[in-house]
Amino acid sequence: MTTKDYYGLLGVNRNASEKDIKQAFRRLARKHHPDVNPGDKAAEDKFKQISEAYEVLSDKEKRKKYDQFGDKWQYADQFSGTGTSGGVHYQHFDFGDLFGSGGGSSYSFRGEGFDSLLDELLRGGSPSSRRSRTRRGQDIEHSVEVTLEEAFSGTSRFLNLQDEDICATCHGSGYIQNAFCSVCQGHGVLSRTKRLEVKIPAGVKTGSRVRIAGKGGKGYGDAKGDLYLAVTVKPHSLFERRGDDLHINVDVPLTVAILGGTINVPTLKGKLELKIPTETQNGRIFRLSGQGMPHLGKTTRGDLRVKVNVILPTKLSAEEKEIFQKLSQFRKI
Repeated sequence: MTTKDYYGLLGVNRNASEKDIKQAFRRLARKHHPDVNPGDKAAEDKFKQISEAYEVLSDKEKRKKYDQFGDKWQYADQFSGTGTSGGVHYQHFDFGDLFGSGGGSSYSFRGEGFDSLLDELLRGGSPSSRRSRTRRGQDIEHSVEVTLEEAFSGTSRFLNLQDEDICATCHGSGYIQNAFCSVCQGHGVLSRTKRLEVKIPAGVKTGSRVRIAGKGGKGYGDAKGDLYLAVTVKPHSLFERRGDDLHINVDVPLTVAILGGTINVPTLKGKLELKIPTETQNGRIFRLSGQGMPHLGKTTRGDLRVKVNVILPTKLSAEEKEIFQKLSQFRKI
């Protein structure tokens, strides 16, 4: 029943493995693709034929039906008397867009196994087609954790990122003289780990996403994606951050709260002297302008809000107790 020899089109035997079929298609697709052979009708027809063959033989169920019913495999369910259709599913691919020709031919193929293989094919191709096509790489997101002090002043991190380059030995094809390239082991690309220093600006907060342009996934041509840093700021032992304002509780001796005086207040830049007026009540909040967190991307800062916690004395001496007793007589506390 076979009128189209899919195995013959790909140059493999009927017992070929999935890997053999994939490798055969890759090799032939690079050779016969219309963008590599502009204006060559024979190459275009050949590309359609090998693509149809690969679409069937790369799918286990379709290949099984093809082996039994030939190129009428899509009617296998009807032949077997189930009364159902073969469920042929077509997908449309614009190869001109994928290979960067800007106006190449479009074809329709059945199946779902084409996308990943096309991604691999796009890494190779002729030098002229590699130069002409441009497709932006994927954006990458990397989580970073910083302290409040680092978020206040800005900081940097060193990241180890995986990068891929087209193998210069086989020019991305994965083959040298019909054998696996010994450098990239047939992958067509070489993976490497690169160390990248990234800057984290002052003012970041939990949820900030810092963009580093052109440091994401490798695209086609020079169109790399972007790297995004997803920032988390660690909680601080002294300061609570609310927006770009900082809040802190400070202890004030009872005598200072009553009589007035000064206390030292911690900030992220060092200590500041805060004047406490007489008769300051417990829980009063003082605002220190511009002593909070930087506004991201600006030169201004939020405020530091200092809440007073009046400390009552303990372990009073007999003389101190006498003083409070006299006070109670005056003020009827």
